[in-house]
Amino acid sequence: MTTIGIIGAGEVGSQIARAAIASGYEVVISNSRGPETLADLIAELGPNAHAATSSDAATRGDFVIIAVPLRLVNDMPVQALAGKIVLDTNNYMPWRDGNFPVIDSGEKTVHELRQEQLPASKIAKAFTHIQAPRLFALASPSGTPERHALSVSSNFPEAVKLVTRLYDQFGYDTVDNSPLSESWRTEPGQPAWMAHLHQPRKQLTANLKQASRRNAG
Repeated sequence: MTTIGIIGAGEVGSQIARAAIASGYEVVISNSRGPETLADLIAELGPNAHAATSSDAATRGDFVIIAVPLRLVNDMPVQALAGKIVLDTNNYMPWRDGNFPVIDSGEKTVHELRQEQLPASKIAKAFTHIQAPRLFALASPSGTPERHALSVSSNFPEAVKLVTRLYDQFGYDTVDNSPLSESWRTEPGQPAWMAHLHQPRKQLTANLKQASRRNAG
């Protein structure tokens, strides 16, 4: 059984854990307060869920999902994540994170910064333009007409392939919006973000093309 390490047990991390277990994965999940604080969540998720520290979740995961905001001073376990595909669900939100001049200027995206902080990992931007509570509600089987689609951005084709497979298992089509330098196209305020309630592959592709730096943030 494939194990997914999840760093972050808030709304996003918890809901992805539910979807992963429903799809046959084992999950090892962490938060910033310690494994002992996750007892209720683990009881809800069942025997295929385990609480751990962030470093342990990173080590035990065949691949890892980061479901916490990026900090300018890295707070992720670099060595434990080395060599692994890492799905980053973070969106840059200045009202929450503060302003990052390098992002505000358009010089870099938040996911390029994550890649710099984790240079030996293979970062993919994923699950960033769907509301976590709707992860099950918007899902549908493969081949469903007008199936909802999600984007992925990465500098690594193998990471895109993994996310595409995971999306399909969770009930979604995929649009490749690589590399990471293009990942701003699904940021808050962009057409792809605003159309999150129903966005088939054709519409998502069009919305990505219509993105404008003026709408970012």
